[in-house]
Amino acid sequence: MKPFLVLQLRPETEASDDEFAAILRKGGLAEGDTHRIRLDCEAIPADLSLDVYSGVIVGGGPGCVSDPEAAKTPMERRIEAGVMGLMPEITARDLPFMGCCYGIGILAHHLGAEVSKRRFSEPVGATTCVQTEAGRADPLLDGLPGMFRAFVGHKEALQHLPPGCVHLLASEPCPLQMIRYGENVYATQFHPEADSDGFEVRIRIYKDRGYFPPETAADLVAMCRAEDVHVPETILRRFVERYARD
Repeated sequence: MKPFLVLQLRPETEASDDEFAAILRKGGLAEGDTHRIRLDCEAIPADLSLDVYSGVIVGGGPGCVSDPEAAKTPMERRIEAGVMGLMPEITARDLPFMGCCYGIGILAHHLGAEVSKRRFSEPVGATTCVQTEAGRADPLLDGLPGMFRAFVGHKEALQHLPPGCVHLLASEPCPLQMIRYGENVYATQFHPEADSDGFEVRIRIYKDRGYFPPETAADLVAMCRAEDVHVPETILRRFVERYARD
């Protein structure tokens, strides 16, 4: 099988390693089935060819594409530039892509849609995702429950559907939870790889990053552990199974 290119945007090693392990586990992948690049540690090779991959998976991260450039650290600018540099080829060729959380902002920003903190941010926790009519017909969602819980936590969100995109999943607090561009380019606002263990790690690591009052961290962990979140991982696994190729 051609490997999946996994691009990670988290500069915290524990968070990055935990996310990568979750992508492998929930996607049904072995480490040898992937080419992992931590964009905080290394640049995308200038001679990288997307032809050698089954698809591209982009993880989440604490950055926001809508932050002013002057407010971003040099590392944040480097991470964002790295993944943004691949988006023209991915969308032009309709290459298999799954952008998780930060990844939906990357895709929408590339397509010229507004990504901002103006509306639709969601606190750390679980939200109810609802399939649209188009979602019910999508191969990654076909046969899944029409409503299911998913883990979220984001300061910015898409303010409208990007041009050329299909709306697949919605939630009451954040209307655009999953979109598809063309036939093969997907992105989710929620975390398809996340479970309560993974969110506990992120709550501890990001408790001082403005997502929630730090003193509420223990309550958030308890709330996440009480949630039944298992459908989103099926979406990630279906993406892998659909696009894995020799």
